[in-house]
Amino acid sequence: MKGTAIPGPADAAFVANEEPVRTPVKQPDFEAVASARYPRRSVLRGGLGLAIASLFGGLPGPVRARQQGSGGATGLLGFEAVPVSRADTAVVPPGYRIQVLLPWGEPITGTYPAFSPDNTAAEQAMQMGAHHDGMHFFPLAGSSREGLLVVNHEYAEPRLMHRAAAGLGLVSFDVPLRTDGSRDPDQVLKEMHAHGVSIVHIRRDDDGQWRPLRDSLNRRITALTPMVFSGPLRGDPRLQTAYSPDGLRGRGTLNNCANGVTPWNTYLTCEENWRYYFVREPGAIPATLSRYGVGPLNAWRWHLAAANAGEAADRYARFDATPRADSPQQDYRNEPHAFGWVVEVDPFDPASTPVKRTHLGRFAHESVVFAPVREGEPVVLYSGDDSMFEYIYKFVSTRPWHAASASGALLDEGTLYAARFDSDGSGEWLALAPSVNGLGPENGFATLADILLNTRGAADAAGATPMDRPEWGAVDPGTGQVYFTLTKNTRRSAGQAGGANPRADNAMGQIVRWREAGNDHAASTFTWDLFLLAGDPDSGRDLQGRPLGADNLLANPDGLWFDADRRLWIQTDISDLDLNKGRYRPMGNNAMLAADPDTGELRRFFTGPAGAEITGCVTTPDQTTLFINVQHPGASTSAEDFAAGRMDSHWPGGGKSVPRSATVVITRDDGGKIGA
Repeated sequence: MKGTAIPGPADAAFVANEEPVRTPVKQPDFEAVASARYPRRSVLRGGLGLAIASLFGGLPGPVRARQQGSGGATGLLGFEAVPVSRADTAVVPPGYRIQVLLPWGEPITGTYPAFSPDNTAAEQAMQMGAHHDGMHFFPLAGSSREGLLVVNHEYAEPRLMHRAAAGLGLVSFDVPLRTDGSRDPDQVLKEMHAHGVSIVHIRRDDDGQWRPLRDSLNRRITALTPMVFSGPLRGDPRLQTAYSPDGLRGRGTLNNCANGVTPWNTYLTCEENWRYYFVREPGAIPATLSRYGVGPLNAWRWHLAAANAGEAADRYARFDATPRADSPQQDYRNEPHAFGWVVEVDPFDPASTPVKRTHLGRFAHESVVFAPVREGEPVVLYSGDDSMFEYIYKFVSTRPWHAASASGALLDEGTLYAARFDSDGSGEWLALAPSVNGLGPENGFATLADILLNTRGAADAAGATPMDRPEWGAVDPGTGQVYFTLTKNTRRSAGQAGGANPRADNAMGQIVRWREAGNDHAASTFTWDLFLLAGDPDSGRDLQGRPLGADNLLANPDGLWFDADRRLWIQTDISDLDLNKGRYRPMGNNAMLAADPDTGELRRFFTGPAGAEITGCVTTPDQTTLFINVQHPGASTSAEDFAAGRMDSHWPGGGKSVPRSATVVITRDDGGKIGA
């Protein structure tokens, strides 16, 4: 989800190669797409015009007559739009209030150590992690006043965690190095403990405030927590490491971005940009690493702490995947294969071991969204690979759903598909399985394990459509249509633009949606259209093809979630390097908007503090409390300003406090439903 990864200044080559650079397959010509779908319409080449307008609103479905508002409360959206903001504060509409909950460093378990920016690694392991991302509220006994809040932690910001490095002029992704080029093991261990997942028992008291409770259910899952593998890769030789010679276990989870919730009420956390943690020296690099961008440079340099770690060296050395055949106990070539998965966590059992579900594929998982389950039918879920020119996937279980016996084992047998978006507005799900769709031993995909370990390469070979950075997905609870955010792709050339990815140099992003054939989520075909083109009035369009305006300008849609009343919540992630600069300046700080999926009406509901991303979205069952996350406030601070003690943000504490990611609790003054 993070918009831009910025390693140290010395790594210019890594900056230039932020994501693996490749030449995607040619996409359908934009004019041909529009003409094929609407042959009687005049299509304009070289601008939005009727060409883009023709790609909106193409899916049949119920449409309720609602008035398009101009900022006031109308129809499904019963709140006044908030304006664009560049202030270091969080803003909600009139009649709403906010509360900050569980910021980075809040004590939640163990001895409950109080927060300080200089906390030790051991203390961080008992506190909320850093950089909150996807999350879910699990009600206890169906309550809307008490439950478990489960929060992902995508990454850590070293310059905020290690105050001794403050004078080095670091930017947000820089790491402090010793004079000999190594890293301090205690600093790296603290960063490891700031990753992962937090599980916290929270309750709304009679004064209306939500508070964390000291409870045995509270738990931290980190980059060191023991995991197990399930599915086709379990025990595969390519998962064998010094830590797990049998290939059955892994150690930790990384870059936990968005999430999913299973129909059997467990939590799925998604490993996104895991490649930034690994290094592999030049040489013969297998496709299971090279296709994901693992190479001689990385951002975090955790492996550089091994030299100073003594008996604990392996916890750091494993991030150097360079083969060492002469020293098997120091050969971590397979360690990157342990990451890039969807991890299942049982929030109600603190003694349970998280499970990496390998049949869901290995890539930069952004989120997981399930289709509604029906007794006796397969379980279906969708996931996006958050990199430019990557793919949207669907998993269909082999075994049917039975409420009485459903468990995570349903995710271990089935078929993984990649989406192809065709020029006539139709689409097809391409099975990623041996001996179909061009997959076989001749191109390295002899077995299902081969395919799942290099899911990206398999989707390449099958002919899936490379998309503009697929992010979150959401399923409309009323119509069953599936929505996905495509946040941006500035590398797409004019010759590559077309279809569901209609714009070259796509700096703004879009939302695509589709309806499965026969309204059957297990179907092999679908029809698609565009729900939204993000941008300013010149480039942005809503579902009806209307220009976006002051109440709904946005760029880089990312988070996506439907509430029970079918309001579609859209969150933005303009990179901290781009916020309030150049073509992104009209959008201000990152924000959250709400949309009516039938009329396309769109309105800004929340604006965040300076330098922050807005992410994570869930309500209580009665919809009177909304939880969202504010990630990395102040990340836009330049190295020069940081070295001088100036920060773009001091949210949420104010004054000269260290900025901290946190959950924001939003309620209405009258106690009503959020957004209504």
